[in-house]
Amino acid sequence: MRLLYIDIDSLRLDHLGCYGYHRRTSPNIDRLAAEGVRFTNVYVSDAPCLPSRTALWSGRTGFHNGVVNHGGVAAQPFMQGPDVGDRANVFTTTGWMGALEKLDMKTATVSPFGQRHAAWHWYAGFNEIYNTGQYGDERADEIVPVALDWLERNGRYENWFLHVNLWDPHTPFRTPASFGDPFAGERLADWFTEAIWQRAWNGFGPHSPQEPNWLWGKVNDRFPRQPDLIDSMAAVRQWVDGYDTGIRYADEWLGKIIAKLKRMGIYDETIIVVSADHGENIGELNVWGDHQTADPITCNIPLIIRYPGLDNGGRVDTALHYHFDWAATMIELLGGTVPGNWDGVSFAEAFREGEEDGRDYIVTSQGAWACQRGVRFAYDGDDYLCLRTYHDGFKELEPMMLFNLNDDYHLQHDLAPQKPKVVDRAMSLLESWYTQQMTTSEYNVDPLMTVLREGGPFYTRGQLPRYMERLKATGRTHHAERLASIHPDEI
Repeated sequence: MRLLYIDIDSLRLDHLGCYGYHRRTSPNIDRLAAEGVRFTNVYVSDAPCLPSRTALWSGRTGFHNGVVNHGGVAAQPFMQGPDVGDRANVFTTTGWMGALEKLDMKTATVSPFGQRHAAWHWYAGFNEIYNTGQYGDERADEIVPVALDWLERNGRYENWFLHVNLWDPHTPFRTPASFGDPFAGERLADWFTEAIWQRAWNGFGPHSPQEPNWLWGKVNDRFPRQPDLIDSMAAVRQWVDGYDTGIRYADEWLGKIIAKLKRMGIYDETIIVVSADHGENIGELNVWGDHQTADPITCNIPLIIRYPGLDNGGRVDTALHYHFDWAATMIELLGGTVPGNWDGVSFAEAFREGEEDGRDYIVTSQGAWACQRGVRFAYDGDDYLCLRTYHDGFKELEPMMLFNLNDDYHLQHDLAPQKPKVVDRAMSLLESWYTQQMTTSEYNVDPLMTVLREGGPFYTRGQLPRYMERLKATGRTHHAERLASIHPDEI
C-alpha cells in the first residue's frame, strides 16, 4: 500500500471549510474530507513543533522521549545507555518509520524540519531525505515540486510512505503577492469583536497585539501581509486574512499533488492523510499567530484520512485521540505491529467498522513558550479544558484556568473560581496521567521540570528585564509590575 502524509504546519482545524469555516480556505482538503474520515478531537500530546513531531515519530509522549522544548536539555531526546548500537537507537528500532520499514515500505520525507530544529533524531528510519534547505521559510511552490518529482520517479511502486511538509500558514505570512487577496472584503468570524481586540491591545505577552513579532515591535517590510502592530480591527482583518491566505496557498499546491496521483493512476491505491503538527492561536489567550499554550487552539489538530477500500466517505469521528494514535492505527491497518514502548494506541478495528473508539481524556503539554499542561475531559455533559501553568511565559495566565469548550471555544471566560469541583476532577485526571507516565518511564525525570530548572521556556528565558522596559515605554507599567512580582528571580 502507498501512504502519503501531507503535514501542514500551524494549521488550526476551525479555519478549514470541512470543519465549518465560512471562508473557502481549503477546497482540495474539503474534497478529501468528503471522501474520507474527518476527525474532530485529535490532540498532539506535546506542543509546539519539535515536541509534537518527535512524539508522533517516536509514538511516545514528550514525558517518555524527553523532548518538550525548543532549546536546552529538553529539546533533545533522553540519552540512551551504554548498550545503544552504532546504527540503531530507540528511534530507529521502535519509531514510526522503523515500524513501516519492517513492512517493506520505502520511506521518504520532503521537509526542512530536521534542520530547522536540529532534530536529527527525527530523520531516523527514513530511506530518503529531501531537505529543501530554507529552515521552514519555504513556500509550498518550493516544496511541492520536489514531492512531485519524487512521485514521478517512485509513485508507481508498491509500498511507500511519503511525508510532505508545508509551512505556509506559519508566520511570517509570505504567500507571494501574485496570489492576490482571496478573502478581501469577507467578514471575520463572529467572535472577533472590537471589545475583544481592545482588551487584547491593552494586554501583554509574546505575540500579543503590541508585540506580534515575539516580544518586541519591529518593522516587517519583507512580509507586507503581516502588520507590525495589531492596532485596529483593520489590522486584525489583515492578520486573519494573511493566515487564511497561507492556508489557501498550501491547499492549492496540495491540489497539485492530488492531481499528480490521479494522472499516474494511483489515487485510488494511495492512503492520503492531511494533518498538522499543531494549530495556531489567533487571539485566544492573547496569543496572535503563534502556538504557545497547551490549549485546544494549539493542540487540537485537523486529521483527515482517505483510505481506499473502506466505506467511510464523509464520516466524522468525534472521539478523543492523540496524534500518535493514528500513526499506531496506520501500522496495524498496513499489517504491522505497534512497538511495545508506544504510548500510541491503535483504533484500527473501529476505523474499519466505521465506529468510534477513543480515550476518556487527553493531557497536553507546552514547554517552549510556557510551562503548562492541559487536561481535555468531559464533566456532567460538557467538554472542558483545564490549564495548569507552572511558568506563564510572560502571558496573562493564572496558575489554574478552566474553560467550557461547548460555550467558550475561544477561551474568553475562565471558570476556575466558580467551578472548583470541575477543577478538582481535572487535577485528579492530571495526577493519574502523571503517575502512569512516571511509572512507565525509563528515566527518573519529568522533562517539563527540567525546563523550569533551566530558567523557564526557551523563547522567553532571560528576556524579562528587557521586556519590562518595553512595557513601561508603551504605557503598560502595571503589567511590568505584575510580571516582576511573579518572576522576581528573573529580573
